[in-house]
Amino acid sequence: MLLVVNAGSSSLKLAGFAPDLTQVAEARFERIGAGGPPDHRAALLLGLAQMPRPTAAAHRVVHGGAALTAPARLTPQVEAQIEACIPLAPLHNPANLQGMRALRALMPDLPQFASFDTAFHATNPCVATRYALPPEAEALGLRRYGFHGLSYAALVRKLQETGPEALPKRLLAFHLGNGASACAILDGRSMATTMGYSPLSGLTMGTRTGEIDGNAVLRLVAEYGLDETTRLLNRGSGLQGLAGASDMRNLRAARSPEAAFALDHFTYWAARHGASLTAAMGGLDAVAFTGGIGENDAQTRAAILGHLAFLGEKPVLIIPAEEERQIAREARALMA
Repeated sequence: MLLVVNAGSSSLKLAGFAPDLTQVAEARFERIGAGGPPDHRAALLLGLAQMPRPTAAAHRVVHGGAALTAPARLTPQVEAQIEACIPLAPLHNPANLQGMRALRALMPDLPQFASFDTAFHATNPCVATRYALPPEAEALGLRRYGFHGLSYAALVRKLQETGPEALPKRLLAFHLGNGASACAILDGRSMATTMGYSPLSGLTMGTRTGEIDGNAVLRLVAEYGLDETTRLLNRGSGLQGLAGASDMRNLRAARSPEAAFALDHFTYWAARHGASLTAAMGGLDAVAFTGGIGENDAQTRAAILGHLAFLGEKPVLIIPAEEERQIAREARALMA
């Protein structure tokens, strides 16, 4: 069994896959260190007790930086590169490393692999990834990387598997969940995406601001300090900041003016960014939705498509997210 490990800052999701990529086991843990398991090692122990012993493991890593643009077997060098990306993803990469190290402590001889959420966007042209900063600032790693790449890679693969003509040439894809982004996919390759240096920018999200002016961030730092501003932008904004709830279902049930505005904000900015991405492809042939909201919330899809109606009637595709299976597939290819 191949074990796929998806470690968040306070969560852990495990999925087991047979050689034919059929999922055969699963375990999920939330609130690690805050009422749930005390740490990721404890969560791993609990999860492994619920499933067959793995023969290999594969990890989702949020940020691979500019260097890690393809799946890789974990070596000390690769692990050091992942650690070097911590300043780029301080909420995510430490948790990813905790999962790797905890599993190594439990099973020292187990082969481990990593797949990177940023890798799919390595095909973005420089004009799409570079901020208009001088070289000394760019040298700090300040550029657009893009995220949700494993979700978009799985989406492209699933379409390609259905037939030679099933993948539209110019596809606007939305990954909509608590984290949300959109991607311009031309001939199966990412040309532009809404998330940038970190997963904070772009669309309005569950608890993240999405796009915000840099000087507004500096003002928040002056008023609240760095730590509180970091919390506010990542944990206390987005739908949560606008209406006091980050779950789309709770907002629809609330029927308050604040909830209605938050829903409008979410769909307006998704469509506005989507129209911008259409320019990066030189047009549009189809729109795809994936992620929890993208797959299940017909009202949100309809509102976004309504804003984009000026682009003409296009096919709409709904593709279930398969990030864990994509990670398993990439690890199997390396093992072969």
